[in-house]
Amino acid sequence: MEITTVAFGIPFRHSTIYASSSSTTEPSSQTQFPPKSIKFAKSKPFSARKSPKLQIQHASDLPSTLTRVGEMLTVKELNATLNHFGNSNKFNNISQLFLWMQENKKIDAYSYSHYIKFMANKLDASAILKLYNNIEDASAKDNVYICNSVLRCLLRNGKFDTTIKLFRQMKEDGLVPDLVTYSTLIAGCVKVKDGYPKTLELIQELQHNNLRMDDVIYGAVLAVCASNGKWEEAECYFNQMKSEGRTPNVYHYSSLLNAYSACGDFQKADLLIQDMKSEGLVPNKVILTTLLKVYVRGGLFEKSRELVAELESSGYAEDEMPYCVLMDGLAKTGQIHEAKVIFDEMMKKQVRSDGYAHSIMISAFCRAKLFQEAKQLAKDFQTTGKKYDVVIMNSMLCAFCRAGEMESVMETLRKMDELAISPDYNTFNILIKYFCSKNMYLLAFRTVEDMHSKGYQPMEELCTSLIFHLGQTKAYPEAFSLYNILKYSKRSICKALHEKILHILLAGKLLKDAYVVFKDNATFISGPTTKKFARAFMKSGNINLINDVMKALHNCGYKIDPDLFEMAVSRYLGQPEKKDLLLHLLQWMPGQGYVVDPSTRNLILKNSHLFGRQLIAEVLSKQRVKLKAQKSQ
Repeated sequence: MEITTVAFGIPFRHSTIYASSSSTTEPSSQTQFPPKSIKFAKSKPFSARKSPKLQIQHASDLPSTLTRVGEMLTVKELNATLNHFGNSNKFNNISQLFLWMQENKKIDAYSYSHYIKFMANKLDASAILKLYNNIEDASAKDNVYICNSVLRCLLRNGKFDTTIKLFRQMKEDGLVPDLVTYSTLIAGCVKVKDGYPKTLELIQELQHNNLRMDDVIYGAVLAVCASNGKWEEAECYFNQMKSEGRTPNVYHYSSLLNAYSACGDFQKADLLIQDMKSEGLVPNKVILTTLLKVYVRGGLFEKSRELVAELESSGYAEDEMPYCVLMDGLAKTGQIHEAKVIFDEMMKKQVRSDGYAHSIMISAFCRAKLFQEAKQLAKDFQTTGKKYDVVIMNSMLCAFCRAGEMESVMETLRKMDELAISPDYNTFNILIKYFCSKNMYLLAFRTVEDMHSKGYQPMEELCTSLIFHLGQTKAYPEAFSLYNILKYSKRSICKALHEKILHILLAGKLLKDAYVVFKDNATFISGPTTKKFARAFMKSGNINLINDVMKALHNCGYKIDPDLFEMAVSRYLGQPEKKDLLLHLLQWMPGQGYVVDPSTRNLILKNSHLFGRQLIAEVLSKQRVKLKAQKSQ
């Protein structure tokens, strides 16, 4: 298991504009009280004396209150009310009020900005896109505050590609990006595979727009470099930042330190810590934990233990992260016993744990083929663990699968379902491998289907093996379905797989599907397999597709022999109602250099009464004449 230390926490600049209005009146110290003899008129109920804004803010039935007094409020007052509901976490009221504002055309850019800000965690990508696309006011749609909020919300939903595509469209529609826009997008590059090249494009673009990188953008760029293992580039940006007279803060230092951890360069890390201290910055928990990561990557385990002790004395080892970093490093270098010692010490000290320490040790035991130890630790966690997530569940599944504990595997899956923990890519692969090892190929196939439906691409090697086994167990439709899952995924599949599935389909007599595979991949099919397919289809395939198969065979360079034509003709003679198909085949042949042999010719003439003797005679005569003319040219 890869341990990831949070190496920075870039403080986002809020671009949302707050709107609020309030008025207070101080009572006069000279207030004169009326004489007791004066009678006051009966007061109105308090609800009637409240301003329309206060009535809405304290309404028990917001829709009816809006219908009654909403028109009395200005857009600014409604925005202030949105802000009030947001600060009070009244999300249902925010939605109701915003919808009313939309329907009554009492809305502006600030309204959208407030709404997106407070509802960001409640809106999925499709909802935020629909909201943005439905903005009718062009000036609001290219408002930089709204655009930044929308882009940030999409990134929070993990939709990086969608975010970049929308950003390009926003610019075409009139958006003028600011530094917040670029810092938002660059921060989003941290979690994507090609994040660094995308970051370079954004940096070039902001510079082209005469904008200068500030502290926040430098922090985001350093974080991208760290997440992509670009320590030299991170170092370059860090020095560039200092050369511009900027003073790096703890987030910049931690990001560069995290970049050094990728290569385990402890010497550079130590120098950086010294530089940081010389600037008057005190290493915090994140810095020291990241330094620990550098030492572990560099193989300095003794120094790592000393640093863990320092973290403990500073009160920074109350949770499991430092121990997990050290345990993971030891386990991955084969020092299982040493890792277990750290684990036992951590348990003895009752360090707060979310289960990751157990996950590391379970995975370590599995890698070392200590399956019983892994199984026992997984059972221990089931007994004592309080916090579950997909990582610990995967570790437990792996342990039980490797130990062959089917009952425990199913129990863990039920636990995941009970806790609403969604399986991830690793979960599916663990289960598929296990089911295959137990010859439970149909269950493995259904797991791949579920994996595909959740948006994960299955491993080609694993699926190829499963296709073979499904074919052997005569699960032909399932094998073909799995082939299609691979074929239509974004990955390019092994060319040999097309011929393998063709053999499986022929064995299962799924000839129509076999034709589709052959037609789409004829150049990858060998001659013997092509011949086997052709004869099988002429013998038993859909009669309506015989001519199409003939053309596909010819187009791929396969020389159709007389026996194949005779098989096709025999099929047509058996169904006289298909005479048009027979005539079409006979008319097609000469143009491709084919002619029926004497045996097939006699067979056609013998049955010509079924199609019309005169018509057959003319077709056969034209066939010979056309062929002779071609040969004489």
